[in-house]
Amino acid sequence: MKRQKKQYAEGKEETKVKHTKLTLLALSASLLLGASAQAQDSVFVGHLVDYTGPTAFVGKAYGPGVYDAINYVNAHGGIDGTQIELTQLDYAYKVPEALAAYKAWSSRDMVAMQGWGTADTEALISFVAKDKIPVFSASYSAHLTDPQGTNPATQKPAPYNFFYGPSYSDTCRALAQWAAEDAKEKGIENPTFLHAGDNHPYPNAPKEACKAYAEELGMTVADPVVVPMAPGDFKAQCLTIKESGAQYVYLANLGGSVVALLKSCGTVGVEANYMGNVWAGDYVTIEASQAKNMIFPSSTPFYGQDVPGMDLVTKIAESGEFADGGKPTHHYIRGICSAYYMMEAMAWAKENGGITGENIKKGMYAKQDWVPEGLEGVCLPSTWTDTDHRGLMTVAINQGSYDGEVKIERINETTLPRRDDWLGL
Repeated sequence: MKRQKKQYAEGKEETKVKHTKLTLLALSASLLLGASAQAQDSVFVGHLVDYTGPTAFVGKAYGPGVYDAINYVNAHGGIDGTQIELTQLDYAYKVPEALAAYKAWSSRDMVAMQGWGTADTEALISFVAKDKIPVFSASYSAHLTDPQGTNPATQKPAPYNFFYGPSYSDTCRALAQWAAEDAKEKGIENPTFLHAGDNHPYPNAPKEACKAYAEELGMTVADPVVVPMAPGDFKAQCLTIKESGAQYVYLANLGGSVVALLKSCGTVGVEANYMGNVWAGDYVTIEASQAKNMIFPSSTPFYGQDVPGMDLVTKIAESGEFADGGKPTHHYIRGICSAYYMMEAMAWAKENGGITGENIKKGMYAKQDWVPEGLEGVCLPSTWTDTDHRGLMTVAINQGSYDGEVKIERINETTLPRRDDWLGL
């Protein structure tokens, strides 16, 4: 536990996994390896991670999940004999570095990419569509879910973007729904919802969608409060939250920023229900902030829970990042799910014309209510179609508190309607 807390909370310690880490200067040298790799039965996948930037708090949890899962499959025969050549780059959440990495990797016949942030993933939408390279991101922006631009409000069609889990917008809608029901049960006459997060593509992704749905549910929506992603003294923001009278505060940031906000608001006496996005809630954040009854969504069980697929998760973890012990967060498990959906689509592609980006995309549409083999009960049944990349509409809602130890319990689960007007938003 201590090792994990230090690793995720400080954002400075070098992760112990033996990743292939490249600087942009080394990317050009790595291209020389391409010719020899092509002579083997292998395919190339690029992997963007943030281990040293502003989202490293959770990046160092999620990235090893992807890495360990792919290494595990490679060690057990690969994709029906085809090995995945995985190159990982810590781009420190800098969009120009992500774009440069993509440009270098796409020249190596990259067949797919495991991505990370919202700003860079959205910046790459048109590039990956043109190059026909599927991106499996850790950004759950709803802007990535309309492959054909069916919704007139969609900014850009995103035919080659996928992610595992409900979108930021849909999880926020589920939290707003929970809040409206909670307010009704408690007899709150004028429940007020407030968005607290940085002015950045990731925290902003669900802002307008969630505001519209909260108002549709009859809630008052207060003006959003801008909270920087970098930790700081947020008493001024907390006083604004207190003055707004909001009983339900959506935490749109993650990691140290969330910890700092909860502590600052506790200092000035804010009384509200805090609802985090999927990256804002985990046992590390709850312990560091000493949170009480923090609400947050999830799309996997937590490590060690009694579900059939947890055995495979444990084997992957113990063969990689957690070989020396420790406890993964659910972010690590989502990383495993992301990698396995990609790899099963690759297996389908290999049997249907070869492992190319275009065939991997087709493989993502080949099954309905799909769970990767061996991960039953871990990854929830998901469906992607050529008109709708909202793979999962089910949102589990959890409550976490710290009282000498972290306690997390699931308090609700909802499956949202697949509304046409929500596609891409």
